[in-house]
Amino acid sequence: MLDNVTINQLRAFVAVCDQGSFSGAARKLRRAQSAISHAIKALESAFDVALFERDTRKATLTAAGRSLLPDARAVISRTEEMKTRALSIAEAGVPQVSIAVDTYFPRVHLIECLRSLQADFPTAAINLHMTTMQGGERLVLDGMCALAVTIADVPDLSQGAMERQHLCETHMVTVCAPSHPLAAIAGPIPREEFGRHIQLVVTDNQPNAEKTQQGVAGERQWHVDDLGAKHDLLRGGLCWGHMPHPMVAEDLADGTLVELQRRAWHMRPLTFMISQRRGHSFSQCETRLIELLGQPRRIPKEAGRRTVLAGQVSGTNGLT
Repeated sequence: MLDNVTINQLRAFVAVCDQGSFSGAARKLRRAQSAISHAIKALESAFDVALFERDTRKATLTAAGRSLLPDARAVISRTEEMKTRALSIAEAGVPQVSIAVDTYFPRVHLIECLRSLQADFPTAAINLHMTTMQGGERLVLDGMCALAVTIADVPDLSQGAMERQHLCETHMVTVCAPSHPLAAIAGPIPREEFGRHIQLVVTDNQPNAEKTQQGVAGERQWHVDDLGAKHDLLRGGLCWGHMPHPMVAEDLADGTLVELQRRAWHMRPLTFMISQRRGHSFSQCETRLIELLGQPRRIPKEAGRRTVLAGQVSGTNGLT
């Protein structure tokens, strides 16, 4: 009897559990409610157990239903992995890469990687999306991209469907323009003092995204959804904020921005991950790009580092 179980029946079973009703499952799967009911009856017949209580108005699982639900989810997940793997195999001969890259990833290094990839795969077609926060994984889940460069601290969109692997790190620095009041403070600045001034924070530009904020000092914030805009506003002297060191190295070197020391407030390096669908097999071209991205060009600590000391701008080798 179990040979008659279909993936659509299992999908109907999981959808009823997730939506809490047969009608909700029908709307989610875009099927008639009668088709959902028929699928559940066929599944119960094949398993020879009742999956839902029959004396309640809601879709209440029986003990057998609760026991079998994780197995149904696992079968559906493995089926999706198989479909993704089959698609990867079918496209293995096509030298193309669709990738979403978080806007915080060092842009100069990204360009160097794409230049090297072009040399290795002259005919490769690159489909590049610059995203923020959960935007990259959303494109992977929607099938727009095969992989995404994601910040590790950003919450997973779907742990069951996605997996991550470590890629690389980049240092973060706290900066403002020389004209900003914080630039006149001598020595390390306490977090409370940062909180008295407007901080510029990058937020996710995806609708309904889970909001994530890193290194926020207080309630006085301006929000932007583009790192380039944040960079311009910081140079304009309107706010202070955290930036990837590679993006502001030249500004620190020529004095357009200055680095602020933080007192008792540690900022971890920004860790980047490669996000992919479970079961996706990387093509040779994708594998080469990941190798290149994971080996960022090291910028000397001394290059362009400026710290505000005694109310003046002076060079320093220190990391915050």
